Amino acid sequence: MNYRVLLYYNYTKIEDPETFAKEHLAFCRSLGIKGRILVAPEGINGTLSGTKTATDRYMQQLLSDERFKDTYFKIDESDRHAFKKLFVRPRTELVALHLTEDIDPHQLTGKYLEPQAFRTALLAEDTVVIDARNDYEYELGHFRGAIRPEIHNFRELPAWIRENKEQFMDKKIVTYCTGGIRCEKFSGWLLREGFEDVAQLHGGIAAYGKDEETRGEFWDGKMYVFDERIGVEINQVDKKVVGKEWFDGTPCERYINCSNPECNRQFLVSEENEEKYLGACSIECAKHSNNRYVKNHQLTASEWADRLNFLEKA
Repeated sequence: MNYRVLLYYNYTKIEDPETFAKEHLAFCRSLGIKGRILVAPEGINGTLSGTKTATDRYMQQLLSDERFKDTYFKIDESDRHAFKKLFVRPRTELVALHLTEDIDPHQLTGKYLEPQAFRTALLAEDTVVIDARNDYEYELGHFRGAIRPEIHNFRELPAWIRENKEQFMDKKIVTYCTGGIRCEKFSGWLLREGFEDVAQLHGGIAAYGKDEETRGEFWDGKMYVFDERIGVEINQVDKKVVGKEWFDGTPCERYINCSNPECNRQFLVSEENEEKYLGACSIECAKHSNNRYVKNHQLTASEWADRLNFLEKA
């Protein structure tokens, strides 16, 4: 375990995000860092990997900057890089809610719950727990009893809440996400919408899984992450698999993207069914002329036709 994966964010003022991004990219390259870092006028959001020496230097450098001195790093040990490339990009906002009137978490956000208090809230009958992540993240893993909004992108969440407001308008609301950054704005938005009792898991699922007392209890499945690992373990108490295989519904925690580049759906599939369906989510996608599975496995036209014929007869 000579590598680390860092997950962090900080809502803080950055005057010139484009210049900062260019300089930060050069700094990360000098360390051999890989990952994805977004820079906006409202702050920084990053997930990256590197050697222990490189990540130590990275954290020291960031924390030495007055703007980022209180940054909270979630750290995972690893035996390799979790990313293939490095991106440091300027953005207009760190998380894409696309609100007409934006939320400043320094001015308006839900109260923070540390992991132990959050675990208590999970068991409270008068509390509604809302997962602030996307549907494919929820499918791989989630807190027991949490509500799954029917959304595929974070920006769809406000509209879904408004459509289902009557379900929890008078309830205590607790929300959570991977590292906490989405909940900073989402919980503030809930307060602005008129919800009165709103809280958020401080540090997100990543922090909850590392807490020595909670040890990830009441989390089922894996936590979806946006790197080569796809999913990481959280529950150290009573691990359960909640992901379901796309084709047969059996327990599964293995995500791939559909081999049809025009579809690219991310779905849970066993190695056996990936091979059977040519890496596609449907027979129609398996037939696509640019099927990536066919190309990567160098199947001949005859072999491809035989496999499709078998699928259609099955």
